[in-house]
Amino acid sequence: MKLTRIETTDGIKTGEYVDGTVITDDDRYEPTEYELLSPCEPSACFCVGRNFGEKVDQMEYDVPEEPDFFIKPPIAVHAPETPIQRPDFTSELTYAGELAAVIDRECSHVPKSDINTVVRGYTILNDLDALDQPRRTARKAFDGSAPLGPWIETDIDPVGIEMQTTINGEQRQSDNTDRMFFKPAEIISFLSERFTFRSGDVISFGSPANPGLLEPGDEIEITYEGIGTLRNTVQ
Repeated sequence: MKLTRIETTDGIKTGEYVDGTVITDDDRYEPTEYELLSPCEPSACFCVGRNFGEKVDQMEYDVPEEPDFFIKPPIAVHAPETPIQRPDFTSELTYAGELAAVIDRECSHVPKSDINTVVRGYTILNDLDALDQPRRTARKAFDGSAPLGPWIETDIDPVGIEMQTTINGEQRQSDNTDRMFFKPAEIISFLSERFTFRSGDVISFGSPANPGLLEPGDEIEITYEGIGTLRNTVQ
């Protein structure tokens, strides 16, 4: 099932996305009758880095002994299909296509064996990075730095799925989540020992190799097999 949030003339609605139609509890909306919103409203986005072998080799990072993470604030979340506003303070805006989990209920200290009981499903996050800024928070935690969507897929095994990122139709990233150092369940459990998750919180699991620069006019599409495609243009 694909769960989505949409903006309609009746207000913000949640429902199931089926071949373009969104079915809510009391109505149905065709593609011309809504705009996609981010599929959840997290209190935080917990993002993991250095989690794919080829990227670690490419960037000459050390292999982490435990998940390496940072946090993006709620204001970072940006809707699918909505243009990305390039910040004035950077000349090096980069993309990174990441698989992300959405938490279903408040929880903490969750063992790996129970992760499925607290995860609503999986979506896609674009970890935008102002690469020329001096520190990680300045680089990654700005307004609109986490395009998220297009919906939450509730029925998928996050391990062993293919992904690709294209810029203007040209493939830039391609990998499989089986090649993560730390798999989603392990990461969620690890972070839950440090944070109390709230319903709607997002955990992303790192980017494959070849994150790269975005220029005005670019269209970026991040696809994860079995979930869908997160699409935005850059202004």
